[in-house]
Amino acid sequence: MLYLIFYGFALTVIIGLLASWIDRKVTARLQYRVGPPILQPLTDIIKLLGKDTLLPEGASKMTFFMAPIIGFSSVVLASTLLWMNSVNHSHTFIGDLIVAIYLLTIPSLSIVMGGFASANPFASIGASREIKLVLGYELPFIMAVFVPVIKSGFSIKLGQILSFQLVNGAIALSYSGALALIAAVLCMQAKLGLVPFDVAEAETEISGGAIIEYSGSALAVYKLMKNMLFFVLPFFLIILFMGGFRFDGFNFLYSVLKYIGLVVIATVIRNTNPRVRIDQAVRFFWGPVTAIAVIAVVLALKGF
Repeated sequence: MLYLIFYGFALTVIIGLLASWIDRKVTARLQYRVGPPILQPLTDIIKLLGKDTLLPEGASKMTFFMAPIIGFSSVVLASTLLWMNSVNHSHTFIGDLIVAIYLLTIPSLSIVMGGFASANPFASIGASREIKLVLGYELPFIMAVFVPVIKSGFSIKLGQILSFQLVNGAIALSYSGALALIAAVLCMQAKLGLVPFDVAEAETEISGGAIIEYSGSALAVYKLMKNMLFFVLPFFLIILFMGGFRFDGFNFLYSVLKYIGLVVIATVIRNTNPRVRIDQAVRFFWGPVTAIAVIAVVLALKGF
């Protein structure tokens, strides 16, 4: 329960909101704007929680309101699982890596559910784009994740993958690990719904897309879910490829720098690329990114 409430929820919310502020602040500076104050992401959530939640006419009430809760709950559970393995490597079980992958897919599916349940044409277009994007990036993402499994002796336990790196060094320092990390970071950008893969929302095209009809507390839950993902997804990659988080002395600072590095990469990609069409995104993930992931798996099987 401690892991669920403190690590999975409270600490993840704090770090996620802080990362969101850093992203918005850097983006503003690049556009010659001042940017928001540090508490702005939290203020936005609180403001939404105080507003009415409207149900669009013709929407499926149960699915419409349950979708954001399902997505938010999956992020909390995924974060709890990752923190348990990071704090104590013995808190692992067979297949927890598979569980983590599954939980990190649910947020995107919850957006799809909410979009189709809204009975809005823009929301339906956004949901359609989101499911196509999921079909595009999940293949290379899973293949990239398979590299640490191979390198650690075909283990599907997060704790054993962390223990392997503790003895043999970070998997990202190998040829296969570096290529797999590149593919995983590109997939992470799409999972976060950041430019150039923000086609499901695309405010200038479909007015917010899948979540256009959401308001009040339901929209707050979606926003908070995305902020938390801004921590959980890089955290997941750090565990798989970069030795995980360590809390002793200099290693703690190094762990923080690893996380900041991934956030900076996501922010740079977001601010240096235009939005791509959904067909371009799918071709990109099924083409170059999948090719990189396949090469990484082959190199891992060869021991490189």
